[in-house]
Amino acid sequence: MRITRHFLAPVLAVLLAACASSGGNPAPPPEQNLAAVSEYLIGVDDLVQVTVWRNPELGITAPVRPDGRISVPLVGDVVAGGRTPSAVAADIQEQLATYVREPQVAVILTDLRSHEYLARVRVTGAVRQPVSIPYRQGMTVLDAVLAAGGTTEFAAADRSGLYRRDGDEGTATYAVRLDRILAAGDLSTNYTVAPGDIITVPERTF
Repeated sequence: MRITRHFLAPVLAVLLAACASSGGNPAPPPEQNLAAVSEYLIGVDDLVQVTVWRNPELGITAPVRPDGRISVPLVGDVVAGGRTPSAVAADIQEQLATYVREPQVAVILTDLRSHEYLARVRVTGAVRQPVSIPYRQGMTVLDAVLAAGGTTEFAAADRSGLYRRDGDEGTATYAVRLDRILAAGDLSTNYTVAPGDIITVPERTF
């Protein structure tokens, strides 16, 4: 029996629609959401690392004091609280120009202490130990799931989801093929997480 293109077209359309509607957004989280950490406003007690290219003796790693300031060699006190890392770096760079030729300054948040709960990543569902862990730069879905002890024998790991606040528009969901990550080393959905993300591993239905 010959199957015509007129018959196959509607069947393929139905199958594609079904795939698109299951397991969340097939696309990875957009890059601009990951930029949220760089736009984070530094708070009191956050741990800040300042580095000056080719001048390691001018670098520091220190918490932001209750007055919102950090002390930088040659420059002295710099206001960090309530500002972005890039703004603080530009301020230090401008002041260092008096002492250092063409300074290149980077400011990195190494520990987000002031917004502890806003800066956490949570793993729920069919994992050994549901957890709420502090966000760390470079953390991935796999890192978070391993911190939860891995999945249980009842997990439907390939139907996992990453949930992320999408500005004022609500929550965006991204499909995570966790079984493929754990069993086959397929890292295509091992997304880099962002502060406030929730990873949920559903249970199988019997």
